[in-house]
Amino acid sequence: MERLVIIPTYNEKENIAAIIDAVMNLPLKFDILVIDDGSPDGTADIVKSLMAGKYKDRLHIIERSGKQGLGTAYIAGFKWAIEHKAEYIFEMDADFSHNPQDLLKLYDACANEGADLAIGSRYVTGVNVVNWPMSRVLMSYFASKYVRTVLGVNIHDTTAGFVCYRRHLLETIELDKIRFKGYAFQIEMKFTASKCGFAIKEVPIVFVNRVLGTSKMSGGIFSEALLGVIRLKISSWFRKYPRK
Repeated sequence: MERLVIIPTYNEKENIAAIIDAVMNLPLKFDILVIDDGSPDGTADIVKSLMAGKYKDRLHIIERSGKQGLGTAYIAGFKWAIEHKAEYIFEMDADFSHNPQDLLKLYDACANEGADLAIGSRYVTGVNVVNWPMSRVLMSYFASKYVRTVLGVNIHDTTAGFVCYRRHLLETIELDKIRFKGYAFQIEMKFTASKCGFAIKEVPIVFVNRVLGTSKMSGGIFSEALLGVIRLKISSWFRKYPRK
């Protein structure tokens, strides 16, 4: 497979079939890997019914027991992608906060514009967020500013969860050394890619708050990110990063 979209899920029955259809109907062929953390609402059953039907060879699932964290879900997905020789590996939410059409822009940045990591950025051209309360917009925006300053990375949207990786990046950065499991996971991946010398490009997107289902965001997740970047910066002083 060439292009694999990884979608972590927990209680996304209202969205999962529609997001799968939207990705599968894009003009380029994408495979999808759903990582479901034991959703009690039957999300995994919906995916498996689609796997048995119209998306038999392009839709895949890893089922895990209980909520184990966003970071561990993506690490499991990355390892699966490497094993199955996917060349372009995407992270995307299930709730349509990320527009599936923008997968094409992220792919183009990596396939044709030389990026090893393309980031769907809410903040590279201002603040492109729809239907968020102002308090959350400000929290997210200034959190990214804070992270950028502390870590010294030239990335406007350090907490973005809509990205495309080239396989060689994921093969290089020592996935077993990625420590954060929640919101800070996104920061750690970008920081590590930067320290390893990979080319990073931010692609402007519009982020739209979910309409269906329940957000998994919490104050504790932001706290992990804000405190975690200090630990990440200090640990980087004592770590030798593999180079591209």
